[in-house]
Amino acid sequence: MPGRIAFQGEPGAYSHQACREAFPAMEALPCRTFEDVIESVRKGEADLAMLPVENTTYGRVADIHRLLPDSGLHIVDEAFVRVHINLLGVKGSQLGDVRNAQSHTVLLGQCRAFLREHGIHPITGADTAGSALHVAELGDKSLGALASELAGEIYGLDVLARHIEDHDNNTTRFLVMAREPDLKRRGSSGMMTSFVFRVRNIPAALYKAMGGFATNGVNMTKLESYMVDGSFSATQFYADIEGHPDDRNVQLAMEELDYFTSHIKLLGVYPADPRRH
Repeated sequence: MPGRIAFQGEPGAYSHQACREAFPAMEALPCRTFEDVIESVRKGEADLAMLPVENTTYGRVADIHRLLPDSGLHIVDEAFVRVHINLLGVKGSQLGDVRNAQSHTVLLGQCRAFLREHGIHPITGADTAGSALHVAELGDKSLGALASELAGEIYGLDVLARHIEDHDNNTTRFLVMAREPDLKRRGSSGMMTSFVFRVRNIPAALYKAMGGFATNGVNMTKLESYMVDGSFSATQFYADIEGHPDDRNVQLAMEELDYFTSHIKLLGVYPADPRRH
């Protein structure tokens, strides 16, 4: 589809890679923060937002779940991106030239074995693509960047070592968000429904609320809690379930959930990505 899709980070970030893979015909719009990504779609500067929510190695992306309920946007798709980490260097450099490698602290932690084996000292950078840009601008053969091959392509760096991550299943899940919901589609691999809720202040409310999903055969693939309103006693839950709100078993489960909750907000209904299975 034509149009623009916004992502957080510099060109060449893994979120940029996600945009390229999922929506190759769309123009990718880099933004400074996740809030800027959301605002660009709300203002109509972009049609879609590509937001990372969790990674198989380091868990959920901080702050995203807090932003989703009040974003004014709706989840319309999900995308899974295999995160291959590469050591990038200036043109003409070799692996043996690199003494220091810069990247986001999360990526540095995912390549400990490689860095230790080659005696490379990790240096924390603001982000992955920004580190690649810094290495390109500095032009020092002793400094490398840990980033995507896309970042190397954009900033004119050589790939000195490919796929150096410690875990061979390192994958990030992204949510694609738009200004308007789309409840009409049906995916070939099934549908996903995402929502947030708060349980009523009664004994075993969460246990009872979850019972409706079990008794109606609805698979809940994610349930996460986080504090809201600056209070230790105010907890909101984020959930992903398999199925569509029009499915009878989902309707029954949500009706039971409603009985034990004080607040429910639907975040999106979207086709399940085949790679989730």
